[in-house]
Formats: sequence, C-alpha cells, structure tokens
Amino acid sequence: MLFFYLRHGDPIYDPDSLTENGKKQAEALSKRLALYGLDEIYSSSSIRAKMTAEPTCKLLGKQYTELDWCHEQHAWDEMTAPRADGSRHWLFHDSENIKRIITPEVLALGEKWYDAEEFKGCDYEKGVKRIDRETDKFFASLGYVHDRERKLFRVEKGNDKRVALFAHQGFGALFLSSLLDIPYPFFCVRFDMTYSGMTVIAFDDIGGVCVPKVLELSNDSHLYKEGLPLTYNKRYNF
Repeated sequence: MLFFYLRHGDPIYDPDSLTENGKKQAEALSKRLALYGLDEIYSSSSIRAKMTAEPTCKLLGKQYTELDWCHEQHAWDEMTAPRADGSRHWLFHDSENIKRIITPEVLALGEKWYDAEEFKGCDYEKGVKRIDRETDKFFASLGYVHDRERKLFRVEKGNDKRVALFAHQGFGALFLSSLLDIPYPFFCVRFDMTYSGMTVIAFDDIGGVCVPKVLELSNDSHLYKEGLPLTYNKRYNF
C-alpha cells in the first residue's frame, strides 16, 4: 500500500476556506494525484481540507470519506500552549514553546514526554492517546495493525491500494509521529509540511510485518509544474 498525506492549500482560517492561491494549489495537486490514481480518499471534516480534496475527487470520479477526528480544531484544543500575552500556539511554532519540549528531561521521557513536570495540568497526554487510538483504528481498517511495543505493523490484509488523506499540519505532526513511532517532540520540531505538500509512505510487506517508510515528505513540485509561487508556508523562498 502507498499512503498519501496531503496538507490543505493556502488557507483562510476564519472563516475556514482557501485563498485563491490555495485553490490553485489544490488544482495543481489534483493533476499530480490523478497521474498516480487513488483507490480511497479521506479528508478532515474542515472546509479547507475538503476544498483541497475536491479537485482530486472530481478528476478521479471518486468521493472522499470525511473523518472528523482529523479536524485540526481537536488537535488545537489538546496540543497548543499559552503565551505570555494569553494567546495560544502550537508547541512547534513558538520559539519559547520549542525550548520547552527539547529539554533533556522531556526528551529522556521519549513517548511519555507529556509526563514532564513542565506539562502538568496540560491535555497533551489526552491528545497523544486520542491520535494513537484513532490512527491505529484507521490503518487497521486498511489491513495494517499497529504493534506499538515492537514499533511496526502486522500485515493482516496486505494490499496494493493507494490511499490519500487530506488534512493539516498541526494535526499532521501528531498523526505522522504516531504512525512512524517517533515521539512527538522529536518529530514536530524537525519536520514540516507546506501548503498542498504531499507526503508518501510505503507499507511494504516484509514477511507478514511492515515498517512504514517515508518516500517523500511535503513535496510541492506540482506547484512548480503549474507555474505557481513556491514560497514555503509564506516563510521561505527557494
């Protein structure tokens, strides 16, 4: 199985939608995905994710299945931290918060990083366990059962399907860290996802088990193909 994780296009967060550039990014992404073909398409229940999925569904003549557990608002409620001014932000976006999650104490706790004294009273454990539970249910439905103790998947119903999920960056950091068995603090400060970026993960059967392998991370070459701006998350030009 090949699993495609797609971040939504350039967003408008309030009200939930895509910018005109984001709509063009979704169209560019759809042309690329249509070349590969997809057997199953899933989307976060957020409008911006569904708007990104729709051009692909149209080209392939398929409908997406809506997954509310992938909606970024849930992850936002569980995995953000307060700033001094009272606002909240993702742990991996704010320099002050990044320093909090890369301390020796936090990193030494590995998968139970949320037990650090620094995070007492926070909902991080709840968020991590919710995503672990839902992620495992999702991939089990596709034929791959997560053995978290061994950090691999048992192949219950191996297949050659191509499966896509359109969702978010904040949620995606949790989701991919869960899928890949990489503790969240290690993953979220080292890996990033740009608007309409495509991540591809192979589920190869190696004697009844599978260790998911990342083939591409946040690839946005479809934007270059269509002559669209290549600014990475409105921050980097390269």
